[in-house]
Amino acid sequence: MTPFYKVSGAGNDFIALVEPPAAPSTGEVRAWCRRGLSLGADGLFLLERAGPGAARMTYWNADGGKAALCLNGTRCAARLAFELGWAEADGRLTVETGAGPFSARRLGPAEILVEVPPLAAAPEAREVEVDGRRHRGWAVTVGVPHFVLEQPDSIADAPVATLGGALRRHPAFGAGGTNVDFAHFGAPAGIDRPARLEVRSFERGVEAETLACGTGVLAAVAAGLAAGRLALPAEAATRGGFVLTVDGEADGGLPRRWSLAGDARIVARGEISPGASALPAAPWA
Repeated sequence: MTPFYKVSGAGNDFIALVEPPAAPSTGEVRAWCRRGLSLGADGLFLLERAGPGAARMTYWNADGGKAALCLNGTRCAARLAFELGWAEADGRLTVETGAGPFSARRLGPAEILVEVPPLAAAPEAREVEVDGRRHRGWAVTVGVPHFVLEQPDSIADAPVATLGGALRRHPAFGAGGTNVDFAHFGAPAGIDRPARLEVRSFERGVEAETLACGTGVLAAVAAGLAAGRLALPAEAATRGGFVLTVDGEADGGLPRRWSLAGDARIVARGEISPGASALPAAPWA
């Protein structure tokens, strides 16, 4: 039996293992994240103590592949580390990831903020052809690659499954592919209000739309800043119904210091039984 926590960051849900005797196999990650037949999750992370006020997070997508970064996962890892008493006495906590260390702090009982390093490169305007139609967007790397497309009207009808799925593995993004985000830039920032946007994401490794994507929200905000459509702070509404807040400073449309904050909750804890790893073969190809 394997002890686990189930956690959720604005709708992105994860299985968390705290200092297990051994890392899970690729097959176990795939099986445990399978919805309907096992626990079900967008991904899994292993959390270890890494010294005073520090935790180390190793992250796998639902398909069993490791990923350098999942920001909602990082916020959930921080929430769990806070609950385990791993933070410094002054509340400081660092979460080490495959994309580098992230400072985290609590804003409330279930609200976690992580500080995000500056982008290594500005968003790149790009056109990609799918089925004879060209789609304009921005290629942005926020620890992992994203392609952001603007939805001028309602995001409710965005072709996340169809176009998102086609762009996710498009040759233009190399062998690793990309995450795909559909963003609607709403009300601009005012004196007493943040800018508003809506974001839906097709995540690689999950191979489907998720209820939220932290790096996708940041990629959409970066694209909006580069296009002159947004200013910081900005509030992003996600499919799960939660709002993620992006704050910081931008220089010439390029974020230089920014953060991501929002809901991060511990849903349950328990033990994974051997049956959770026993999945049937697909009945047809």
